Amino acid sequence: MVKLRDLEYLDAIERYKHFGKAADACHVSQPTLSAQIRKLEEQLGLTLVERHPRNVMLTKAGALLTEQARKVLNSAKEFETAAKNLADPLAGDLHIGLIPTLAPYLLPQIMPALTKSMPNVNLFLYEKQTKTLLEDLDNGAMDILILPWLDDEMKRFDRYKLMDEPLVLAAPPDHAVSQKSPLTLDDLKDETILTLEDGHCLRDQAMGYCFIAGAEEDKRFKATSLETLRYMVASGSGVTLMPKLAVMNQAESDMICYREFAEPQPTREIAAVIRANYPRMEAVRKLVSTIKALDLFKSA
Repeated sequence: MVKLRDLEYLDAIERYKHFGKAADACHVSQPTLSAQIRKLEEQLGLTLVERHPRNVMLTKAGALLTEQARKVLNSAKEFETAAKNLADPLAGDLHIGLIPTLAPYLLPQIMPALTKSMPNVNLFLYEKQTKTLLEDLDNGAMDILILPWLDDEMKRFDRYKLMDEPLVLAAPPDHAVSQKSPLTLDDLKDETILTLEDGHCLRDQAMGYCFIAGAEEDKRFKATSLETLRYMVASGSGVTLMPKLAVMNQAESDMICYREFAEPQPTREIAAVIRANYPRMEAVRKLVSTIKALDLFKSA
């Protein structure tokens, strides 16, 4: 009978493409891991791993079985989680992932309330881009993601809406568009907009609104972060759209100002995203209710 530990070894080899690194991740010696993989191959009558001097890779059979192995490992983890949840649904570890355009601005707002409302839960926080977070959620490395909802990329997951976050204009104070009152999306027509680089979902969401308004993307420069965008605007290089959370505690100056749009405002939906049939629903409900109760834009 195949053991869960053997599946963990196979999964680690696929992740690290190296016996030594896989062994370290599994907290065993390299000879032990290598011997167990050979034993598994003999048991199954299949070659699972191609062995090379500097690295290893899975065969086609190995890759297909690794996909099944991860499903089994994830089910085993959820079984253990469900058992712990029966003992105390609001205790244990909770791994939460957020994206870089949200984490540094949202976490200071919500963490005091979450630690108070969930005192027996150990919150582990991770900041990664959307694609990586969704992969981590799929394979069980994450419990909950807090991020902007994307219909196409996330439709296989369950979501719980937390808030609609407005997108605001960031511009030099003397820029013509910052003088508009009231400011509408139509005022962006023929403007050139500074953007984030590919891979940030905010880039696609913000530019979606801008393209509809008749604006164009500035293709001379793409920022790696919102802070880079902020400094580019302050240097007079152009205008951009920024999430409201990223500007709430930022003072305006003679170099940059922030203007909200008249209704209908451009927004992004921030949601808690989980796997279907995730067992720790009491923890999810507590997290969602705690964040929603803060009503972060009530005074906006």
